[in-house]
This record gives sequence, C-alpha cells and structure tokens, in this order.
Amino acid sequence: MKSFTMRIAVNTRFLLSARLEGIGWVTHELIRRLVAAHPDDEFLFFFDRPYSKEFIYGSNVRPIVLFPPARHPILWYAWFEFSVARALRRLKPDVFFSPDNYLSLRASTPTVMITHDLAHLHYPEQIPGLVRRYYNHFVPRFLQRADRIVAVSDYTRQDIISQYQIPPEKVELIYNGCREQFVPVPKKEQAEMREKYAGGRPYFFYLGAVHPRKNVDRMIRAFDRFKAATAAPLQLLIGGRLAWQTSDVRAAYEGAESKADIHFLGHVPEADLPRLMGAAFALVYVSLFEGFGLPVLEALRCGVPVISSTTSSLPEVTGEAGLLVDPTSEEAIAEAMQRMYGEPELYRRLVAAAPGQVAKFSWDRAAAQLYEVLKTVAEEHH
Repeated sequence: MKSFTMRIAVNTRFLLSARLEGIGWVTHELIRRLVAAHPDDEFLFFFDRPYSKEFIYGSNVRPIVLFPPARHPILWYAWFEFSVARALRRLKPDVFFSPDNYLSLRASTPTVMITHDLAHLHYPEQIPGLVRRYYNHFVPRFLQRADRIVAVSDYTRQDIISQYQIPPEKVELIYNGCREQFVPVPKKEQAEMREKYAGGRPYFFYLGAVHPRKNVDRMIRAFDRFKAATAAPLQLLIGGRLAWQTSDVRAAYEGAESKADIHFLGHVPEADLPRLMGAAFALVYVSLFEGFGLPVLEALRCGVPVISSTTSSLPEVTGEAGLLVDPTSEEAIAEAMQRMYGEPELYRRLVAAAPGQVAKFSWDRAAAQLYEVLKTVAEEHH
C-alpha cells in the first residue's frame, strides 16, 4: 500500500498528434497506463506547444504549456533550464519524470529520466555538430544529476554504467513493450496489404527513419545480391521518413539492378502499419546501433520473423526468433535473406519462437516497474 499520493510532473513534449515516433510512443504507452492505474495521483503534463486533447488521459491530468517549442539545442536549453525549472519550482511536484534523455539541471525536484541510447558516443559523425556538442556537454551532467536512470535494454544499461561511471544501483532496466495493435494478421488481410503495397507479391519490410545508423544502403545492396542469387519474387518495402544524410541510400537504390522491386513508402499511415508489418515475409532491421529496436518487437508480435544485427541491444530483443548478422557485411545480410527464403523449416522454427520472445516485453509490466521507481525516488526525498 502506498504511503502517500503523489504529484508527478512529466515531460510530454513528444506527444504530438498524428506524429508519434519512438520516444512519443514510449511516453504515450507508459503515461496513459500510469494515469489510469493511479487515479489518486495528480499528473502535470509539460508540453512545449499547444497539445491535443487525446493525450489528456484522465481527470487527474493537468496540462501545462511551456514555451519555447524545444526542437533545437538552444531551445532545449531554454525549455529545460528556464521554463521547466521555473514550473517545477512553482508547482512543487514530488517527482519529475522525463522520458526523452533530457532533464533540468537547475531544478531541485527529484528526477527520473529514461536514457534510450548513447548513440552520440558510438556514431558521433552521424550527428550534426551543434547537437553533438550539446550531447557531449550535457549528457554526462544529466546522468549525474538524475536520481534514477531508466535504461530500455541491458545493453544500454551497461553502456551508461561503463561510459560514464554511473553507479549500477542508480540505473534501472525497464524494457519497452509493444503496442497491442501489432498482432498476427489473417491471410485475407495479408493478401490485401500485399496487393496495396507490393503488387500482390511477398516482401521483406524495413520500418524506421532512414539515416546512416539504420544501415539502409547496405540492406538495399544485400537485397540486390539476394535477387541476383535467387530470382525470388520478393520485393523490399522501406517504411519511414528520409531523415538525414540519405545520399548513400539514394546511391544504393539508383545502382540496384532490382530497383523496380524496391519501394520507399515514406511515412506509413497508422491505420495500415500493423497490417503492413503482419503481412511481411520478414522484417529486415540490420541497424548498426540501437538502444532497443522497437520494430523488431512489433514484427515478432505479428508472428513475422526478423533478420537483425549482432550489435548493441538487437540480440536481446530478437532472441531466438530471428537471424542475427554482422550489419557491416552485405554478404551476410544477403545470405540471411536467402536462408529465410530457401529453408522453410528454419522459417517455421523462427516463427514458432516469436511468442516466447514477445512474452518478455510488456507495457503493462514496464508501467508498473516505472511507477515503483517514481514512488521510491519521491519517498526518498519526502
């Protein structure tokens, strides 16, 4: 039984209507559960722009808009160190929860922060100069300042501890979950999705933003090798926005013999996404580095096997339900595609392993674990 009701302030700046991406989804899935499960607690939602009513999950939520809209290093600093700090001083919550790697150094409020990854240390050349300088300066300070850090994978947890000498007891592992919309898709709907997006043919699917760390250029060249070796009828569908530094991806596409079988879908409508995933022959997600890798879990929840990477957190999320490859080797990626296509028994074994792997990840469990962390930190300072 909890000893006191809490006033919990939450950084909700990534709750953007019709534009939820990775951190936005994590925020949404965790916070809506906390609001519903703890009606006696008060939740203060800090937005950085006018908000949508859909994110006010209950009568115990009080939305507060703090300016400026924070989408640039200078504005991040202004928002967190002035607007957020001032609001926390005025409203005196028991704990501040920030799910997006940042917090307020000027605020004395007990703080729990999610750190999704330390990509800026591992792939600094892929991050714009000013943003990189901001991360290099502030991330170690954020990690020192946080009362507790939540890591979304054991890989990220160990990375935080070893890179910044953070005490292990300060870093909690709470795995992401997967949205309920991702479920196995009936054969009829699979056929409809193939017809709509792939000319009726089976397809490998990639889902995520397109930028260098996602390794989409090697995936395209590997698919080209696969097509040359097998002449299989499969297509490659690439779902997600072109983010930054995409010239290598464009060059790989222009140079592909199988260009006619490769399709950039851009942002996939939310209504189609789970069925598009569920109708895929396999997900190809050979990212160079991930803090978690949500599309892998979404595919497995649909019963779709995965070709993924041996690097960072991806083996944790993939488990026995996919083929793990060296993401820097086009040959290895192409060979995994050939094995998926040419070894039905292997394919069936991977599909059969998916439910057991998926069971390790749950938003309900994650929200319950998070609440215990918030309560512990609040009580320590009460």
